Amino acid sequence: QVQVVESGGDLVQPGGSLRLSCAASGSFLGVEAMEWYRQAAGKERELVATISRTGTSDTADSVKGRFSISRDNAKNMAFLQMDTLQPEDTAVYFCHVHVVHSPYYSMDYWGQGTLVTVSS
Repeated sequence: QVQVVESGGDLVQPGGSLRLSCAASGSFLGVEAMEWYRQAAGKERELVATISRTGTSDTADSVKGRFSISRDNAKNMAFLQMDTLQPEDTAVYFCHVHVVHSPYYSMDYWGQGTLVTVSS
């Protein structure tokens, strides 16, 4: 059983900052890629940022220079630092993790999401 829990979503004014956290827990060998997606009302879910176990990361063009992703492998956690937030960043943010259960078996898991609202 693997649980993925996001936290940190809130209402923030344009230009503000938020830091989202994602924690993976349960029985597994390790966590490989950790990713943040977001889904705005009426839109498809989109990839925002991704980070490998070794720390290689990338962000979507729409948030490049404003958002950054990091992780703590010892705690199986990922973080999304969001700066200079804009109303179009309003969405539910989901954490997606690739968990290794054995040398021959891995599986992807999603969290329930955390709501970020950017509004004055």
